[in-house]
This record gives sequence, structure tokens and C-alpha cells, in this order.
Amino acid sequence: MPEIKLEPLPMDEAIDFWQDKLPVTPDKFYAMATDARSKAFTISGVSSLDILLDVHKAVLKALENGTTFEDFRKEAKSIFERKGWKGLSPYRLDNIFRTNIQTAYQVGRYQQMTDPDIASRRPYWMYDAVNDKRTRETHLALDSEVYPSDHPFWDTWYPPNGYRCRCGVQSLSEREVKSRGLKVRTEIPKMVATPGQLARQLLPDPGFASNPAKVSWEPDLGKYPKELKDAFLDRAAKGVNGM
Repeated sequence: MPEIKLEPLPMDEAIDFWQDKLPVTPDKFYAMATDARSKAFTISGVSSLDILLDVHKAVLKALENGTTFEDFRKEAKSIFERKGWKGLSPYRLDNIFRTNIQTAYQVGRYQQMTDPDIASRRPYWMYDAVNDKRTRETHLALDSEVYPSDHPFWDTWYPPNGYRCRCGVQSLSEREVKSRGLKVRTEIPKMVATPGQLARQLLPDPGFASNPAKVSWEPDLGKYPKELKDAFLDRAAKGVNGM
């Protein structure tokens, strides 16, 4: 029999999301409303738009080609050196790479799960945290919790819910919910307590208490700064014209 070679395919929805992001300087980014930031890309402390544009392209390449972090780190280092900058620490580059890649993939996953054909068959979503020592306590507290896919819970807790967050979401059919003995929640807990720890508010990390996927696919252009609105409309027009 002929050998069948399986190769990973790029997620088109994640690539589209990233291509629609507009690189902006930090002062413009942090002046935006929180939900409008999902359409922009910046790096704290980097005021050079040329560098931001090049790093944005490097993240796009990673989404298109499956670039590893080590490849991205080398390319980012070269970008900064060409522009006469010292560059960023490996930790900050790792943060930029993993947070933005994870966000793009989660947005792509959101679009797939909310497709009407899929949503009608798999109307429940389960929060899926990575159960290891690196998992934040608030994220771990939500592991395996199930809510209807249209529940307001996901407006706040659709991942990523912090820098370098590795959480995800699984869609479930009603049969799967019943066979696995899962409970569909309707209330959102306000506090969480884990063994040996004091109770704390159950909130995402600062700056991550919104759903970038929902904002992305339902843009309210009235909330966006002029440059973001113009860029979005320009790209939409090019898409309509097949350019």
C-alpha cells in the first residue's frame, strides 16, 4: 500500500484574524477601548511602527507555516538588530509569540464552533484547562465546567484568559454531556477557593476579561479609532473585490 503522509494544515480562520489586526504604537493601543484592542497589535515599549509591522509579519508566518518559537525568536532578533534596537528578552518574545498565536487559534476555533451546522449539533462548551503546576488557580477552578455555547460566561471567560494562557474550549453534543455525567451550569461563580488557599474572586487576568473572538466577528466600528476603522473598511472592500 502507498505510504500516507499526514501533514498539519494551517487554520485559515486564525490566519484571517491575524491578517485583520493592525499594528499600532503602544500609546494608540492603550488609548483604545478594551474590545477595540482585539483588532490591533502592539508591543509595550516598542514605539517603532516599522518594527511592529515586521513582528506582526513574523507571527503571521508562524500561523501560515507552523513556525516554532525558536525560529520566531531568531527572526525577531534579526528584526530588532536591523533597526538598531537591542531587542527583547527571550521571556518577552516567548510571551508575545505564545499569547498571540494562542489568541489567533482560539478565535479560529470560535468561528468553527459557532458555525450554524456545528452549533446545532454541539450546543455545549466545556472549559479545558491544562492540569499542571503552571496552570493558574482561577483557570484550574473552571476546568471541565460546561455552559451553553451562547451563555454570557463565554463573553468573559473565552480563552486565552491571561498572558501565555494555554486553556481551550471543547464543544459537546447533548449525548456527550449525558454520557460523561457532566452538569450544564447556568450560574457564574464569583469566588473560588482551592485547598490551602484563601478564597479569591474568579476573574481572568487583567486585560483579558473579554472574548476576542466574539469582538472580532461582530465588530462595532463606532467604537474604533479612525485608523482602525479605515483599515478594516479598506480590507473588507478588497475582500469583496477579490483583491
